[in-house]
Amino acid sequence: MTQTTTARRRIFSGIKPSGHLTLGNYLGAVRRWVQEDQYNADALFCVVDLHALTVEHDPARVRRLTRQAATLLLAAGLDPERCTLFVQSHVDEHARLSYLMECTATDGEMRRMIQYKEKAARERSSGTSVRLSLLTYPALMAADILAYGTHEVPVGDDQTQHVELARDLAQRFNQRYGPVFTVPRATNPRVSARVMDLQDPTSKMGKSHAETAGIVYLLDEPEAVRKKIMRAVTDSGTEVRYDRTAQPGVANLLDVLASCTDGKPEVLAGEFTSYGALKKATAEAVLELLRPVRARHAELCADPSYVEGVLRTGAERARGLARPRVDEAYAAIGLLPPA
Repeated sequence: MTQTTTARRRIFSGIKPSGHLTLGNYLGAVRRWVQEDQYNADALFCVVDLHALTVEHDPARVRRLTRQAATLLLAAGLDPERCTLFVQSHVDEHARLSYLMECTATDGEMRRMIQYKEKAARERSSGTSVRLSLLTYPALMAADILAYGTHEVPVGDDQTQHVELARDLAQRFNQRYGPVFTVPRATNPRVSARVMDLQDPTSKMGKSHAETAGIVYLLDEPEAVRKKIMRAVTDSGTEVRYDRTAQPGVANLLDVLASCTDGKPEVLAGEFTSYGALKKATAEAVLELLRPVRARHAELCADPSYVEGVLRTGAERARGLARPRVDEAYAAIGLLPPA
């Protein structure tokens, strides 16, 4: 039996190198990893590059974004002495366990995943089709989580469904073949950390969106950051108040400002008499927040061997944690061990 019995809870979280990391990624996930999770748990953070292959992609760009994501996570403050940072494809156990999860899941479960349904519908409307891996990648995500005896998975609302699937697969596998896996649970970040697109405040700021005018990237030049925020869509009227339904544009700016300054958006709203003043204050707060990240990123880029060493060491530790559990799963499901 490989149930985790460590005193500290174990968490696993990943970030996909499908685009340049954004302010939304930082405020919604990475800052929590840096400030809380790496101190309060046995934390593993993974650049999930295999997940970037589920759609059309440029191989060189995936490699470049994988390195960039890892470097930015270190620049943001992940400490390899406190947590484990690695690249998914560097640890074979993810792919090994993924197939067992496919053998445990059902076709109906895969097809009910919201992201698959939405993307498949879009492709069908344009006369094309999605890759099979887009249908089955929740099994890989389950393997990512279950390989490490994970207790908690910090995710946004849009990924909670996938963690619930991982729970179901862990329980089903344990019931059929024996108690191999810890059953994880999703933990959601604070709502105030949800950052929306500056040009479409009803949509999440996403790193793989085609339109980039409303997306602040962590490595944007300061003037580009300022320009994007000053051009952010607001709402009709002139009163600055926090109302996500009636004034989503203003509310988004207040959420960003509050996240950057550890304030409360409802309170901050009373400090401004114009949208222009709110935008200016938000831009300055974002620039100040990102300044040390950009500076540290430049230092790390000048020493690529350090990042490579961190990823190599991280993969070695991750492999050591995952391999015994995956080997046990292989034996439990009926596979003959190698001689």
